Amino acid sequence: MNIAETCIRKATVTVSLAVALALAGTVSYFNLGRLEDPEFTIKSAQVITSYPGATAVEVAEEVTDRLEVAVQQLGQLKRVTSTSYPGRSIILVEIKDRYSKNDLPQIWDELRRKVNDVKSSLPSGCGEPLVYDDYGDVYGVFYAIYGDGYTHAELKEHAKLLQRELLLCEDVAKIDMVGDRQEIVSFEISRSKMAHLGITPAMIRDAVSGRNIAADAGRVRIDDKHVRIYPQGKIESVEEYEDLILAIADDSGKVGTVRLKDIMTIRRDYEENPSCLVRYNGHPAIGLGVSTAKGGNVITMGNSIDRRMRQLLPETPIGIEVGVISHQASSVKAAVDGFVMNLVESVVIVIAVLLLTMGFKSGILIGAVLVLTVLGTVFLMDVAGILFERISLGAFIIALGMLVDNAIVVTEAVLIAAKKGEDLKKAACDVVRQTQWPLLGATVIAVLSFAPIGASQDSTGEYCRSLFLVLMLSLLMSWLLAITVTPLLASRFLKSRDAASSAPTGKAEPDPYGGAFFRCYRRFLELCIRNRGFTWIVLGFMFAIAALGFGRVKSNFFPDSTRPQFMVHLWMPEGSSIHATEQRVERLSAELRRLEGVTGVTGITGCGGLRFLLTYGPEDMNSSYGIMFVDVESDRQIAGLMERINDRAQTLVPDALVYCQRFVLGPGDAQKIQMRIMGPDAEVLREFAERVIAVMREDPRLVEIQSDWRNRVDRIEPVIAEDRSRKLGMTRADIAEAFRCAVEGVTVGAYHENDESLPIVIRAPEPERSDPDSILSAWAWSNVLNSSVPLAQVVSGFSNESEEARVKRRNRLPCITVKCNTTGETASEAFARIRPKLEDIGSSLPTGFIYEWGGEYESSQNANSGLSGKIPPIIVVMVLITIALFNSFRQAAVIFMTLPLVLIGVTAGLLGFGQPFGFMALLGLLSLVGMQIKNAIVLIDEINAQMAAGVGGFDAVVMAGVTRLRPVVNASLTTILGMMPLVADAFYAAMAVTIMCGLAFATVMTMIVVPVNYALIYRIKAS
Repeated sequence: MNIAETCIRKATVTVSLAVALALAGTVSYFNLGRLEDPEFTIKSAQVITSYPGATAVEVAEEVTDRLEVAVQQLGQLKRVTSTSYPGRSIILVEIKDRYSKNDLPQIWDELRRKVNDVKSSLPSGCGEPLVYDDYGDVYGVFYAIYGDGYTHAELKEHAKLLQRELLLCEDVAKIDMVGDRQEIVSFEISRSKMAHLGITPAMIRDAVSGRNIAADAGRVRIDDKHVRIYPQGKIESVEEYEDLILAIADDSGKVGTVRLKDIMTIRRDYEENPSCLVRYNGHPAIGLGVSTAKGGNVITMGNSIDRRMRQLLPETPIGIEVGVISHQASSVKAAVDGFVMNLVESVVIVIAVLLLTMGFKSGILIGAVLVLTVLGTVFLMDVAGILFERISLGAFIIALGMLVDNAIVVTEAVLIAAKKGEDLKKAACDVVRQTQWPLLGATVIAVLSFAPIGASQDSTGEYCRSLFLVLMLSLLMSWLLAITVTPLLASRFLKSRDAASSAPTGKAEPDPYGGAFFRCYRRFLELCIRNRGFTWIVLGFMFAIAALGFGRVKSNFFPDSTRPQFMVHLWMPEGSSIHATEQRVERLSAELRRLEGVTGVTGITGCGGLRFLLTYGPEDMNSSYGIMFVDVESDRQIAGLMERINDRAQTLVPDALVYCQRFVLGPGDAQKIQMRIMGPDAEVLREFAERVIAVMREDPRLVEIQSDWRNRVDRIEPVIAEDRSRKLGMTRADIAEAFRCAVEGVTVGAYHENDESLPIVIRAPEPERSDPDSILSAWAWSNVLNSSVPLAQVVSGFSNESEEARVKRRNRLPCITVKCNTTGETASEAFARIRPKLEDIGSSLPTGFIYEWGGEYESSQNANSGLSGKIPPIIVVMVLITIALFNSFRQAAVIFMTLPLVLIGVTAGLLGFGQPFGFMALLGLLSLVGMQIKNAIVLIDEINAQMAAGVGGFDAVVMAGVTRLRPVVNASLTTILGMMPLVADAFYAAMAVTIMCGLAFATVMTMIVVPVNYALIYRIKAS
């Protein structure tokens, strides 16, 4: 008794289980979470430390290096990179690929312990190192709050209201603001008045601090109660500071008092140099980003937020608007709905092919099993926690053709038995008994062909892992249903010829393989087997041409996204003020808004904003950087718009570097050609970086050329007269505070208002602050004289110097990266052309210096190495399974001899469709190997069955080809046509072309080359 016989005998149970599986799959379809792109874990954290007053080099040597030593003690560390700015250190800690996201919380705890251990060795004046392990959080909803006629504070109040309310929505983890300008309480007093009255920042600090902190006055017992004593006098409004009294001594030493309002202007204001500014379609705005809770559903979160936003509309002040920068729930729904439609189209195409090639009943039968297989797989996805996204839904379409392979083999055998008038139940049981283990082996091999991506541990492997998981679940489900439900349906619904029509009449039994198609195939196969040597000469010639042609195929890593939005990056010279950068960003944004097809522009100056897409990495804070997110009507317009902006940018902002970039699908870098130079001497690094830049600029197709150290910046160095300053009792810190008070202001306290803490800043009036020539008119306090003295008495002059704006390090070694993009060709073509010249520069580096390639080349190499390490053992497993199925080395050799020939179809397809060979095409090639082996196993199993039935060698090989022609061709045809919707998808196009064209030729190889190889290896003579 086999499983098919049991299922047929217990038909009620079998049907009930099938219906239950279909219902479970239907329910799971509506329950499954949805994403636009699959999640992959950003296994990185940042360690940020402030060191006010230090140069970038001092920060690197005194802070960054000590922290990096501690970080390198982590056993899980993959790489540590750092950027040291004047006054700030940012260290990026990357963890090895083999650690999963579940391991990260413990790793980050260990990182914090390592950082805390070294904290005491950091220099005086250095802030506490802060570890940010939410570096990779994605803000699926990103709003801009704006309104004409409203102040920044009023916009912030509404943003805070939204923040409080939206935190209560379903699946919301946290809400962050971007572009929030720090409000301050400004104490403005002229330098001369400050000096005349002998006022120092310390005096103001003492006066303010005593009135603005909570003071515990104890409790008093009254009868049976303890009553708390609460002294009044705490500052409740900014205006109350005006009445604070300051004690001042005159020249004779007599102490008097003065109210602050009599000597200075006190008002609310904003910090002079904000860290980030946001504009939405030209309006000043505040960005509000909402991230999804772990395990949450971004569509559920988005719908919940939308409902709450509609409810809050009555509370929104008239004129305040909420603009959408990114709403992943909307884009996810559109993307998933589009892919589901592609999936439905593929199912319809597959069923239509089956109806045409196998007849109405057979086509409906296999189509029903296909739908059941899809629903069963959806149920298993729900159980396994696999979401609907670009990769998992694409896996369904890739698998569709293969999902009917096993059912076709079983149905074909029952169909032939029906034409012969045989008992259909017996035929169904017999075919399952004969083919169930070969089909399982072939299915497992097809699954294994996708296993390298499932086993890859890097971010690319994690991004594409659902491809392997869905294919594995669906293919195994198809095998299970092929040996259970398919024989039941085939035996019930296919009609056998009745006894009268099958009784002997003296006429020859009609040959089910007597059609013209089968006759032509039989003659051609016999011809090829008889001329097997010539057949292989022709194949060898075709393979040689294909190998040569493959060298002309373009290559890439991941394709660009079809998202109807792109980025425009703007870099001013390093050291530019944020206000100057914002002027250029707004100038360019205004031009963008005038272009046809542009629906909106969001400009962010000073940083890259929030990570609202997993594949988008925001730039660190930098006053010389700005980015514009440009919304368009259709992604087809992006290429033309980018070209127009690149042409106009030089005229609009001639002092800035501007380049456009599309969002990418999958991991990758913004600039695709990169060369890293590492060594101990910064001057040598800059020298060789300039040589690399010069070579790149000679190539007219290379654009957006820059180094990540960028230009050096100016620095004013006051020359301190040490003798005079010591006599006056003034330290370097005292002089530095005097300069800071003169140009930016000194924080002397904080004003607490509701949940806000506003810094209190004492500073000179704006005309004095903006006049660089008046710096020396500033005064500093002398503890010896107990009075203010002009800075000119302790500063003998100024020198103009330059310094590094940033110092980049990689694994504790100074590292400068030169990067660029290309136009009119792929990055791989440009890199191949320029690489020899860059290698010449790299080979001339002094001892102790090295160079590396970054960008798309490195990403591709890392992803391919993640696969290549897994491919050899998987191939070994495939070979062992094949040997185990047939208990024969020679039959395994027959199959694997055909595999290199798939390159013929792949090369023709990629060149014919103009598609590059990238990472997804590589996955398509691997899957093609599995499909080829699967089809070959089915054919060789039939050859063995024919020989076991006593058919001669030559006739057995030919007859096996004839009997397996329709199942193999149908299986291939359904896979090829079912994949057609993916050809229009940017992400899957190269993979679809690889599989479609490769499989078309692989089918010919299966039906021609496998029999030829079998006859060749077993030395079967033609009869």
